[in-house]
Parts: sequence; C-alpha cells; structure tokens
Amino acid sequence: MRTGTYMPFTNACQALCSWLLALGSRETRAGQELRAKSQEHFCAVVLLLLCPLALCAADRTEPLPNELQGAELIEKPDAQLPLELEFLDETGAKVALGSFFQQKRPVLMALVYFECPMLCTPLLNSMIESMKQITLTPGKDYEVVIVSFDPLEGPALAAKKKANLVEAYERVGAAQGFHLLTGEKTAIARLTSAMGFGYKWVERDRMYAHPATLYVCTPSGRISRYLKGMVYEPATLRMALVEAGQGKIGTVTDQIAGICYDFDPSKGKYTMSALKVMRIGGILTLLFLGVIVLVFRGMRKRRLKLAEAGA
Repeated sequence: MRTGTYMPFTNACQALCSWLLALGSRETRAGQELRAKSQEHFCAVVLLLLCPLALCAADRTEPLPNELQGAELIEKPDAQLPLELEFLDETGAKVALGSFFQQKRPVLMALVYFECPMLCTPLLNSMIESMKQITLTPGKDYEVVIVSFDPLEGPALAAKKKANLVEAYERVGAAQGFHLLTGEKTAIARLTSAMGFGYKWVERDRMYAHPATLYVCTPSGRISRYLKGMVYEPATLRMALVEAGQGKIGTVTDQIAGICYDFDPSKGKYTMSALKVMRIGGILTLLFLGVIVLVFRGMRKRRLKLAEAGA
C-alpha cells in the first residue's frame, strides 16, 4: 500500500488551484483558454499533474485516504476482454461488447461516467483532440467504445455525450465509429475487473474516484496498450492503433516505424529502440555487401568471357 503526505498535499494543491484561477486577469492566450474552462475541470487537471509529486514525497508515513483505496489502475497487458457481455448502446438497443470487435479493426476504449464533474470530460476532450490530429478515422480504421461504469446511467446520457463528442471531432461520417454504452452493475464489474480499472464512490464528494486512462485493444478483444494520464500525443495514439491493428491499418511508413520503435510504459509513449535499429542496420549492411559481391562476381565472369573470346 502506498503511503505519503497525501491530504496535506491535496490541500496545498487546492490552494494552488485557487491562486492560479485568481490570475485570470492576465490577458495571455493560456489564461484566456483556462478561463473558458470550468473551475472544477481546471482543478482536476492541476491535481492530476501534481499528485505524482505527493506519491514520490519522502517520509511517507501517512496512508492514502480510505475513499481512494481500490480506485487505481492495475495493468493487465494482453488480457482478454469478456466480449460476451451485453450493454445498451446510445439508442437503447442491447448489444454484445464483441459486436464492436468483428470488423478486424483495433478498438480505442475508455471507461468513464457521463455525469462526472471532474476527470471524465477533460479526458474525453483530450482524446478527441488527439484523434483529430491523426488521419486514421473511427468507423473506417478503428472503433471507439466508451463505457459508463455507473450503473445508474442510461442511453439518454450516452446519446447526449455521443452527440457532443461527434460534434467536437468535426469529421464527416465518423459518428458510426463512436459507440457509447451503459449497462448493469454485474456486466460493468466484470468488464472493469478484466481491464484492471478500479473505481469507488466517494460519499463525501458525491462522485467516483477512478484512474484516467485510454485502452487500445486488438480486433480479437485483447488489451494491447494502456495510454495513461490526461494528455495523449497524436503520434503515440496512432502508433498504438497501428500496432493493435496487427498490420491491417496504417501506411507502409507506420509499419516501418513499428519495427524501429518500442512502447515505453514509464514514459507512456513510443521511443526508438537502439537494439532494433542496430539489428536492422546489420541486416541492411549484410544485404549491401551481398549485392556488391554478386556485382563483382558478375563483372569477373564477363571479363573472363571477353578474355576467352579474344584468345
């Protein structure tokens, strides 16, 4: 169990949020953008960025508050999702989770709840902004499946959230690639457990405590990558989708990049693999030397034939 100076740090973060929001009179571009966001969303992002400092603080003697116990992410790479589970889509129709894994395309998933006052909306907005900056399109190259882990939410909320996301995405014809689901408590519990997603209702704050992450899954329903945090680099999202697509989407350049890059979980992005680059360089060097040997052998044979003909 992690321990640390969590509550004092949280109080300090809240004070910092208030101080930063008070700087709204500064006419900077960043300030204008921040003022356009709600106070709750802004504080959520600041807390998310600063909380790792608390977890790394020295003299960890104070345990985390009970309301956060269990609201954590436990990574389960290559875990198989229970595709037989049934949910309701945004139209109220009953659908099997596996129905979104039958198109031989990777699936980008998120576990949220639609009435979340803190992390969920900024998380989905960040996801959309990253999606807008890559050429891969939902419904064509991959599917987007967003599941509410709140059993009290229904299709009406899902439909409203889908409309907002599709409008923000601003790409014609992409609506068919967005699927927002709600379900019963049993189905939700099985899915979240399989994905390593922990959440807990905090009565004091009247909201759920939960991690912020996106899941990139293979067409067969296995977890390929966890994209943690609130900011998703477009290049990382694209490479994760291409990798999960198992060669079925993306360009030749994407496939080559997949050979040279490895995913670094500690950084949450793909980095160039020196070992792979050296191996590829060695193979290319051998091929080049082989071509040179063949060329010289061919030239030698031609000279011998010319010499014999002259004799």
